[in-house]
Amino acid sequence: MQGGIFHVSPQQPLSILTRQALAAQPPHESGEFLKPDLVDLSTLDPTIHFDIRYATKSNFLGEPVYSQAKAYMQRPAAEALLRASRKLNPLGYGLLIHDSYRPWYVTKIFWDATPEDKRIFVANPADGSRPNRGCAVDLTLYDLKTAAPIEMTGVYDEMSERSYPFYAGGTSLQRWHRDLLRHAMEAEDFDVYEFEWWHFDYKDWRHYPILNLTFEKMGNGRAAKEKSH
Repeated sequence: MQGGIFHVSPQQPLSILTRQALAAQPPHESGEFLKPDLVDLSTLDPTIHFDIRYATKSNFLGEPVYSQAKAYMQRPAAEALLRASRKLNPLGYGLLIHDSYRPWYVTKIFWDATPEDKRIFVANPADGSRPNRGCAVDLTLYDLKTAAPIEMTGVYDEMSERSYPFYAGGTSLQRWHRDLLRHAMEAEDFDVYEFEWWHFDYKDWRHYPILNLTFEKMGNGRAAKEKSH
């Protein structure tokens, strides 16, 4: 870990993994799904801040994976996120978003890049993921007065037991802040992922299809409402 950023050594060069992932296809799904309606989270409220790590080198792979620092969620999930934010604001905290909608090909990159003993922290592309459906968000708290991120029991994307949402280590204040975030999100129908304190899934994620829309395709706003496999 360097400078508060957890790193793994990719199993192959990222350029090769990216090329392979872009050429691959998401798993086939059957059944009826709701029509995607992805909302740009930056339009919700100015107190919601962003640090989209996968658009920078400050992530577990050490290289940018996203071409744009964007964050989208399905409309009901985005509205629930906004409600959680507004409940935290009077307490002096804001939400800091690290990731939300993730194109399927990026999930494949993460899986193929991650050593097998760390794969509980990444989704299997054979199944798709909740971020692929626009119903998950990675986030933390920040101090509204200073804009500084709140220190938690472990750093974002750390692949260790410190990332578990009920990890008993760290300081009592770190655990208190972690639990405050969890309670605020759970009150708005999000569930915390069992291995990551920062990862929350919206209750209706099963109702949306796996999407593989790149951020470039979503730029005009219309593509965000298309179903894509």
